[in-house]
This record gives sequence, structure tokens and C-alpha cells, in this order.
Amino acid sequence: MAEPATPAEAPLRPPQAVMRLARMGAAHQTRLSFMRILLRRLKDENWRFERRLFDIGADGVGRAVYVARGPSHSYSLVAFSHDLPDEKRSDRVIAEAWDATFALFDGVPDAEDLARLERNVPLQEAGRVSERELCLSRANRSARLFAHVVDRLASGRQPDAGLVAEVGYLMRTTAVYGSGKFGAADREVIAGRAEFAAPFQAEMLTVYLIREFVMDLVEHLAASRAPGRAVRLDPALRRSFSIGNSTGLGMAPFLVNHPVLLNNWIAARERAVARVCALEKATPEEVAHFGTVLKRAIGNVALWRSQHELQVQKLADLGADLAALKAKAAQFDFHAPEPWRRLAEWGASAMTLEGQEQLIALILEPYGALVDDLAADMSADEEAAFQIAGQMPLEELSELLTQNYDWALGIDWAAQRANARAWYVSEEKLEPRLGQRFEEPIAQFEQPLCPGRDAARLEQALRDWPGHATVAEFLLACPEHRHIVRRVQITGAHPFAEIRDNTIDAEMLPIDMLRCKLAFFGAGRFDPRSDRWVRINMFAGAPYPQELGTFEDEAWAYGVPS
Repeated sequence: MAEPATPAEAPLRPPQAVMRLARMGAAHQTRLSFMRILLRRLKDENWRFERRLFDIGADGVGRAVYVARGPSHSYSLVAFSHDLPDEKRSDRVIAEAWDATFALFDGVPDAEDLARLERNVPLQEAGRVSERELCLSRANRSARLFAHVVDRLASGRQPDAGLVAEVGYLMRTTAVYGSGKFGAADREVIAGRAEFAAPFQAEMLTVYLIREFVMDLVEHLAASRAPGRAVRLDPALRRSFSIGNSTGLGMAPFLVNHPVLLNNWIAARERAVARVCALEKATPEEVAHFGTVLKRAIGNVALWRSQHELQVQKLADLGADLAALKAKAAQFDFHAPEPWRRLAEWGASAMTLEGQEQLIALILEPYGALVDDLAADMSADEEAAFQIAGQMPLEELSELLTQNYDWALGIDWAAQRANARAWYVSEEKLEPRLGQRFEEPIAQFEQPLCPGRDAARLEQALRDWPGHATVAEFLLACPEHRHIVRRVQITGAHPFAEIRDNTIDAEMLPIDMLRCKLAFFGAGRFDPRSDRWVRINMFAGAPYPQELGTFEDEAWAYGVPS
């Protein structure tokens, strides 16, 4: 049987534009976000879900087990619910107690497994788990919303829809650890399983099951308080709840430390956009689909709240951009050739970065059959790219350096502003931190998280070497450049591998890196609390496990339809 034809693709947006931090910090979820990849698989493969244990008292203390059964493997969320005093509730990574703690178990735990997990999971970092655990997580209740929902349901009424929309979640995770943290299974243990082939699928499954547990918990507490009078959440309102998340600097260096993976994420999205922009025509059904999702995106922005001045301005820009897009679409000629390319080009000239990135997400929505297969290209064998090509002539290395790091070679690295920051790892929590180089004694602990400066240093060193010399000869004499030589070679085959901005500049915003990564997760309603940490919601609008088989709203990530 002949291989299916590869869809036509328009030219990709250039890395010089796509990989700037300001644009990365305006990213939105798309059809290729990891939450949506997960739920499509769970539905298509007819996964089965079971609440195997729910031993929670009227005080909210106890344990529960939720099992997800796929074609080849089963996984269990083991949840422990605690009685946490208000004064101990904190989003800080240094917290030592939480309202709930979780582990994703590989298989179905027996009594001995549960006893072991109960001794360790509530302790989080202070405990230890085994290779049978794939993820470790914890969460705290929303101070404003959790008690309100329990009170309302116990009184026989639904929660206030306005408050639900404003807050969005009943619990907020403060970490979802995987890939070997605290004794859990390394990524290599599960990478060969089809359900975990795409990035961060174990972590997304963990959060998805946590959401189910939290909703069951709040209804259980209401029913325990008022048996016979309490009601369950209205299904549509229930679906609007997300799981919140607080994410800080610990996540930011990931994009620098995994250049091939970053390339594959961005390249998949950009190829999806290129496929849609190459379409010669759009059917009336596809145009109507776009219009429907645009309306939902406008509604989502209306509910998106932040008090951070940068995000307030971004939301104002996005609201104005989407209003302009709605007006443009109303009179746009979708019958002329390549309508989506022309609409995207209009957006690039008429909208802010927020609107431009929202637009490219929206034009993908009608075309799942055309773009969803690109999810298979979003993982990476990073070891394959790790080996340095020692036989490469230095003149070829210099060409790659000039081509992909021209932005860095033009920076005055002698200026204090260009070197104002330094990334290091805290001794207390072993978490990445960002300090002020000229105000704190941290330079000696600096991590290699500024490829731009290192590329400029490499370019300077290469001036003293003949072009016919090899990389191996150069590194034998100058091993301090080994890591940046590797990165330069990686960019030769992976054009989206490098952030094309100075990551230690005085004005650099770490939240731009956080948002880019979280948008690929599928997060929404970004609410920065500083330039270093952000709150988000996850799975808002998503179907619950028992609804997956009949749920047809692929655009759930834009919120519950009004």
C-alpha cells in the first residue's frame, strides 16, 4: 500500500521571529498542546476509568485510588487528602504540608503499595517513592472558592457562576514531578509506551485524574455535611472547573536545557500552521468552525483576569486584537485562494504578538485531520544529538554560528546590562534561581544558561584558528567551549532549538519562558504574580473520564460554550 501523501506546506515562519522571548511569552494552547493530545488518545483508544477506592471521611481526610485502563497498561492516581490549617497553606516550593498529595502509580496498587505510599507521598520531597511511581504531586485548596462550593452544594444550591468563572479552580497544584524525581521512574522507563510517546503525557494524566478527584471530594464533603439535602454540581458548571497550578523559576531553564525537544515542539506547531496556510480554499463548514472558536476565544478573554501590569496590558491588547479579527473575518473573502495564509499575513501586520499567536492557534482548529498527526514528532531522542561532530571544519562551524547566533554576536557583552543576571541552583531546594550578578556573590555558581554570551565568546576564540582545522582539534585546546559548540551544531539541523534572546539581560522576563512551555502543556488564563512565577489553569472545559466516549467538543480548551 502506498504511503499517504505528505500535505503541502507554506514556508515556515522564520526562527528569527518565532524564537524571540516576547513572542514566546505570547504563546497560546493549540490542537498540539499536550493536554489535548492526551484526551484525544484516551477517547480514541476507549480508555476505561474506575474509582477503585474512596476512603475519605466527613472531615475530608483519607485516601482514594482512581484507575485508568488503556490497551496495554493501567495507571492509578493514588490521592491522600489532609486536614491542613489555613495558616500552613502556601504555594512556595519550600512548603512542608498540603491539602492533598498524589502519586501516579504504574499499574494498580495493592494494600502493601498503598501502605508504602501513605508513609511517603504526603511528605513529598522528604519522602521517597519507587520506580513503580511515575509522578509525584501536591495541591492546595482555593482559599476563596473551595469552601464556597461546599457550602452552596450542602445547602442544595449551585455555586455562584461568577465566582467560579473568576477563580476557575478548587485546588491548585504547586508541583507535578516526574522523570526520576525523588526515586520515581526515569523517563526511559515509559518512553517506549505508545500512550507516553508524546511529551509530558504521564504528568498530564496525573493532573487530569487529580481534577476528577477534587470534584468528587467537594461533592463528598457537601453530601457528608447535609445528607439528603446536598446536590451535585451542574454538569456544565462542573466541566468549567480547572486544576490550577503555580509555576516558578524552576521550570524556566527547561527550554534552554532541552534544545532538540524545544525545536520539535515549535517545529510541529509551525508546520501545522504552514499546512493550513497552504490550503487553496476553505469550505463553508471550516469557516463556520473558525468563527465559532473565535467567538469562544473572545469569551475566554473576557473571563481571563490578572492584576500584573504586564498581563493587564496584554489582555487589553488581546481583547482589541480579537475584536478586530472578528470584524475582519466578517468581511473577509474566504473564497479567494489561500485564505488562511492571507488572514495570517493580515494578523502579522495588524495585531499585537498576543493576537498574532492566538490567530495561528485558531486557524488550526478546523483541521484536526490535517495537523494532529504532527503530535508524533514532538518528542526527541536528545542523546542522538548530544555527540559532537569532531570532524567538522571550523569554517563550517563558524558559518552555523554566524547564521543562527547573529542576534548574539551583535550584543555588547561588556555592558553590565547584558550580563546583569546569573542563573544558579539553590543549595536549600536544588531549584533554579536567578540572581543579580553585580549585587549578589553568585557568579561562581552560575549555570551555563546563556547560550548567546557563550556563542559570542566562541566566535571570538575562533578568530585565532584557521578554517580548515577541525572541531576536535579546537576543543582539545579549548574545552571550555564544548557545550556551546554542541549547541551550534544542534541548530544546524534544528532551526528552532535556540531562544534568540539574551537570557541574562537586565530586562529579560523569565515568565516568557514559563508561558511558552505552559502553553504547549495546554494551560490557559496565565496570571503572572511577578516576572518569575505565574498561575494558570489546566483542563478547564475538558470532559471528565466518564464523558470521554460521547464528548464531541474538541475545542474544549477555549472554555465551556456560553
